[in-house]
Amino acid sequence: MVFKRLDGAYRGSARGWLKYKVRETTEAIVGAVSGPLTAPRTLLLGRYDTTGRLQYTGRTTSTLPRTTAELLTPADPAQHPWTGWSFSAGWGTRETLDVTLVQPELVVEVAVDVARDASGRWRHPASWHRARPDLSPTDVTLSSGPGQVGPTERWVPARPTTPAVDRDHGYGGCSPVAGLRGGDLGRRAVDRGRLRACVL
Repeated sequence: MVFKRLDGAYRGSARGWLKYKVRETTEAIVGAVSGPLTAPRTLLLGRYDTTGRLQYTGRTTSTLPRTTAELLTPADPAQHPWTGWSFSAGWGTRETLDVTLVQPELVVEVAVDVARDASGRWRHPASWHRARPDLSPTDVTLSSGPGQVGPTERWVPARPTTPAVDRDHGYGGCSPVAGLRGGDLGRRAVDRGRLRACVL
């Protein structure tokens, strides 16, 4: 969502709108790590699909607790569901990650934005929140579709990012938020600062 003042006009190539990323916290299973197992750089995350297969859904940022390694167990490659898989080092790159497979038994809670690709994978890295020893890996399943909130997901408002510019649409006046996840946040912004919100 992007916000602008009610009396603000569209200005091409100018930074005048505020952008709010819709984020959610959700659970995922750690299936592999990048970097050494003794000091993981990022966690590669997955969820079980309806056939019981662990599907890759994304990876975390490099900001992890120092105790993360203590929660992980090396996997037997002959029995790991991701044996033989390769993982992209980033969105839109052909570079692959050097990963170490771990037993898919640790459930973690992460914060992600709702941008996903056609297969339901998170387009941007997830942020670590906490380990979830109270949950079993079988409790964590794929969400119902890209951008949808699954049974264990909760929407949380994100902090505003840098001002955004709509270079493609040029909306001069757009409707107040209504019926959208986070709509209350948008309406409060309208009440306090005479802002309107658009969904691009």
